[in-house]
Amino acid sequence: MTIQQNALEKINGNKKVSVPSTMKGLKSKEVKDIFEAYRDQIAEAVPKHLTPDRVIQIATTLIARTPELAECSSSSLLGAVIQSSILGFELVPVLGLAYLVPFNNKKTGKREVQFIIGYKGLVDLARRSDKIKTIYAQAVYEHDTFSYEYGLEPNLIHKPHLGERGNFTFAYAVATFINGGFAFEVMSKSDIDKVKKSSQAGDSKYSPWNSGYYDEMAKKTVIRRLSKLLPMNVELAANIESDSKVIKTDSFTNNEIDLNLTEEVDYTFEEETEQKTDHFADVSI
Repeated sequence: MTIQQNALEKINGNKKVSVPSTMKGLKSKEVKDIFEAYRDQIAEAVPKHLTPDRVIQIATTLIARTPELAECSSSSLLGAVIQSSILGFELVPVLGLAYLVPFNNKKTGKREVQFIIGYKGLVDLARRSDKIKTIYAQAVYEHDTFSYEYGLEPNLIHKPHLGERGNFTFAYAVATFINGGFAFEVMSKSDIDKVKKSSQAGDSKYSPWNSGYYDEMAKKTVIRRLSKLLPMNVELAANIESDSKVIKTDSFTNNEIDLNLTEEVDYTFEEETEQKTDHFADVSI
């Protein structure tokens, strides 16, 4: 049984709450009542450091502060909040864990929510692998000392300039493994901008790309590319792949996301140009 079916039974039973196609024009109390209908599913999903009350309050406040979210389909909005709960992310933009971005979906002709995992959220997910020791990303600027090489002896050197660092030029991500070895990925600004351009939500003023988090999104982008090469279990990999999707309430079964029931709206360029890289060093996993 999907979360949507389960919740609708509750709505038609004791809850007596109907879910409109969008939440536009609803008061905060009415929005909260809709999320309350999903309380049981949220409670089953959230880790110990979160509570259903906290998730519902943050979601209600976020919608009140971003009216365009209320114009999106309720199913995509609820789905994004549920997935964020499953991942244990608070939807507070300054935390950099995850974002909800309203956009006009060219495929459906509807206004929907794109669920975007932030840089810190992606790092948090990658660190949950029991085979990864450290993982991080850095932005590089034109006055920094920066060089890298692949091949039989991969090497990367980055010395940030102590004064004015100039314009953004590269981002790179590095992972080290519990049993030794490392892997890294480098992307230029032009490569990163192509990824941004491929996003249907990339032009939205609410996208973290355009609301003061470009460097963070650049670091997230290169970590996401690196993550495709890292050792992870199926569940963790699926959670990372939920990034930048349209996720609806019927995308879940038993609080696990089914990627076949989500819609890909981002990273088209990255998927089409994925490289078979060989820049691992002393990796035995």
